Amino acid sequence: MGVAGDEESGAQMMPGNTKSSSRFRYNSPLVQIVLIGVVCFCCPGMFNALSGMGGGGQVDHTAANNANTALYTTFAVFGVLGGGIYNILGPHLTLLAGCSTYVLYAGSFLYYNHYHHQAFAIVAGAILGIGAGLLWAAQGAIMTSYPPVNRKGTYISLFWSIFNMGGVIGGLIPFFLNYHRTEAASVNDATYIGFMVFMSAGTVLSLVILPPSKVVRDDGTNCTQILYSNVPTEALEILRLFMNWKMLLIVPAAWSSNFFYTYQFNNVNGALFNLRTRGLNSVVYWAAQMLGSVGIGYLMDFSFKSRRMRGFVGIGVVAVLSSAIWGGGLANQLRYSRNNLPDKLDFKDSGSAFAGPFVLYFSFGLLDAMFQSMVYWVIGALANDSEILSRYAGFYKGIQSAGAAVAWQIDTRNVSFMTQFIANWVLTSISYPSLLVLVMLAVKDDNDEAEKEPSKEIASSTADKGSSEP
Repeated sequence: MGVAGDEESGAQMMPGNTKSSSRFRYNSPLVQIVLIGVVCFCCPGMFNALSGMGGGGQVDHTAANNANTALYTTFAVFGVLGGGIYNILGPHLTLLAGCSTYVLYAGSFLYYNHYHHQAFAIVAGAILGIGAGLLWAAQGAIMTSYPPVNRKGTYISLFWSIFNMGGVIGGLIPFFLNYHRTEAASVNDATYIGFMVFMSAGTVLSLVILPPSKVVRDDGTNCTQILYSNVPTEALEILRLFMNWKMLLIVPAAWSSNFFYTYQFNNVNGALFNLRTRGLNSVVYWAAQMLGSVGIGYLMDFSFKSRRMRGFVGIGVVAVLSSAIWGGGLANQLRYSRNNLPDKLDFKDSGSAFAGPFVLYFSFGLLDAMFQSMVYWVIGALANDSEILSRYAGFYKGIQSAGAAVAWQIDTRNVSFMTQFIANWVLTSISYPSLLVLVMLAVKDDNDEAEKEPSKEIASSTADKGSSEP
């Protein structure tokens, strides 16, 4: 996909391109990142709001847990394959196919609200896993390859803020529609219909995303002179990911990065709060993500001149905050168990008892955004070529989804809250040393010469291309 001689960036000055002072051109990286952010606002953002209520808004979490297990099982496969599919189909078809599956998933819970049959929700979850793998591989390639090299953290934080605004708005839907239903256990039909409307809009909007060859940076260079790949090339490159030492160092962070959602959504928000307060908490959780992504994005772009040093500092800051927040989670978890649940907390009626768990849930959202933005920054620092980064992002989402599938099934089997809590804290904690090693060995400072890797040489000979990665 890239151009020989510009190995790290894959960028090329195309005839007729001149340096532009406007960042708000339709074909600018900024506008394209905003657009993919809005697409994710409408689709996975609304999905996050739905999941964040605990049990998909149902009193019995079994259907949602089984649907999520099916979802993340297929997501694990198509997350890894998604990068290759993106390189073959391009952004339009990949995003359109991915976004459309979110509408079906929300509709399956509307159906469940009336008939209480799990089968539709489980099948819809499995189909969504396929679609999510495609969407997130495309999103990862766009978010990490379109921005300028020295502003990747800023653009990642911009995307993350827009995307998580979907969770905020999506959380307001069940909050307002169920505000006076203080004793209700399941959300009403209008809640699911509202989610479906947003998801449908995101599906249509995905058609406006430009391919990397048509995106022009402010200095006049194209992001990547794209030559679409083929099935044999992508099959080979996907297999090579599992032997790529850089990707192996990403595995602990990838596995843990969605593993904690089950515990946080079901066993904190779902276990401790009543329905309308869960909607409010969902709003706050995703709003906290916006703050966290902006903070870590600034830190990883502007804290030091050296890109490698910025990586070290960012990982260190997130590691310290992680220890503090999970430490607070331990204090909270010691107060209840699966067999000894407290009375449901309400934001209006529970007084000071509401404050501690509420702040903890806010902090979980803050940490999630900082952790994932940090990992995406590291992935983006490994290369700038859209073809390479689509595979890296797909691998990350695939491993992430495998971890999530395991986590949802663990909760379905009624494993104790404390056991799940400990597993989450341990998994996130072991991610930081591996990321530090990756930054030390693989992330180069902005002006360093990139190395050409054998994997790209093989790809070049197979598909007659000339890009490579550091």
